Amino acid sequence: MEKATAICEQVEGYMRPLGLESYPFKIQWYNEKVKDPFPLPYPGDTLAVVILSTPNMFEKAFKPFVAKQDCYVRDPIDECLLSHMQNVKASFPDEDIDCMQDFEMHPNHRPKILVQTAAHVAGAARYYQRMDVKEDPWGKDKNIYGVCVHPKYGGWFAIRAVLVFKNVLVPELEYKEPADCVPTDELRIDLLNKYNFHWKDWSFRDVIPVEERYSEEQKVYFDTPPKDRKALLGLEDKTT
Repeated sequence: MEKATAICEQVEGYMRPLGLESYPFKIQWYNEKVKDPFPLPYPGDTLAVVILSTPNMFEKAFKPFVAKQDCYVRDPIDECLLSHMQNVKASFPDEDIDCMQDFEMHPNHRPKILVQTAAHVAGAARYYQRMDVKEDPWGKDKNIYGVCVHPKYGGWFAIRAVLVFKNVLVPELEYKEPADCVPTDELRIDLLNKYNFHWKDWSFRDVIPVEERYSEEQKVYFDTPPKDRKALLGLEDKTT
C-alpha cells in the first residue's frame, strides 16, 4: 500500500491547486456495480483514481489554460482537462496508466466508463438513482436518469476522468461509503425531478446547502451551447 499511497498523494498534489479532486478506488468495486458491456478489463484489485472538478477549477485551471492556448481541436474545457491528465501521466514515467475521460466514447458511441458510478464507489459523491426511491412516483414508461451529489458542492461539480494504474494492485484498500446527503424519499424525488425535467435552471445543484457554487461567468459559459463556447471566449473555431 505504500506505493499506492504515494501515487495517490502525488496525484492529489497535482490536482488540488487546479481546483480538482482525486479519489482512489478498486476496479472490482466499479465492476460489481455495472452491467455488461461496462465492466473494465483489469484485475479487480487494480488501483483507479477518479478526478472531479470543483467550482474553482474554472479560475484555477481553465482560464489560465485558455490564456496560453491559441488553437483548439475540441471543446476548450475538454482540452484543458485532457492536457492536465496527460501531465499527470507524464509524471509517472515508470507506470502504465490508462486514462478515460468523461467525453470519451467507443466507436459505437458507448461511454468508455460510467463516471458517476466511479465517483460513487470511490466515495467521492453519492449516485442517486430511481432505485434509491422507495415509493416510485414516475410510472413504468418514464425514463429517470440518476445524478451524483457531492457533500460539499451539491451538484456544483463535474466528474472529469478516471486514471487506471494498470500494474498497481491495492487488495488492502478500504471501501468508503459516499455520504448520503439526500437521505429521504421526498428529497430524492425532488432531486431526480429537478435533474430530469428542470436541469436547465440549475436548481438540482442546490438540492442541499453548498459551500461553493459556479461563478456567474462560469454559469454563462456552461449555459452556452458547446458549438458557441469558443466564440464566447474570443477564440477561432478550428475544429473543422
